[in-house]
Amino acid sequence: MKITAQEEYGLRLLLRIAKCSDNSGMSIPDLSEAEGLSAAYVAKLTRILRIAGYISSTPGYKGGYILARPAGQININQVLKLLGGTLFSKNFCGNYSGVRPLCTNSVDCSVRSLWQMIQLSVDQLLDQITLADLVGSEQTSLQLLHTLMAQHTRVLS
Repeated sequence: MKITAQEEYGLRLLLRIAKCSDNSGMSIPDLSEAEGLSAAYVAKLTRILRIAGYISSTPGYKGGYILARPAGQININQVLKLLGGTLFSKNFCGNYSGVRPLCTNSVDCSVRSLWQMIQLSVDQLLDQITLADLVGSEQTSLQLLHTLMAQHTRVLS
């Protein structure tokens, strides 16, 4: 499994905007410079995030992007699904049927149950994390994520 560039950079831009203390927000050039990304790519990602309602733009010459809602109300699982989709979806078997219209294992597939379990585990963990949980230092976020992972592991046991 891989984290796509769009997921990584989109989440980093959202986090950068959340950390911004300027009421007018961060412009595309500011975000581009801060994250080392092209302005065109930043524009693409901010458009996706804006259309989804995670950020909004402030008007004027010094305008930029700000969060459209509090960081505590922005669910990381939903953001990542917006930016890159899910690991496993209901269309999965149809997308990977080989040369036939239906997968040869569509009736009884132990691999499908593996992907479903992984997706369920990822969803359960990421659904507990908000953007506010990531705004602090790496150490603070790491402690929170360790706590959540320990709780998650106990639930699965």
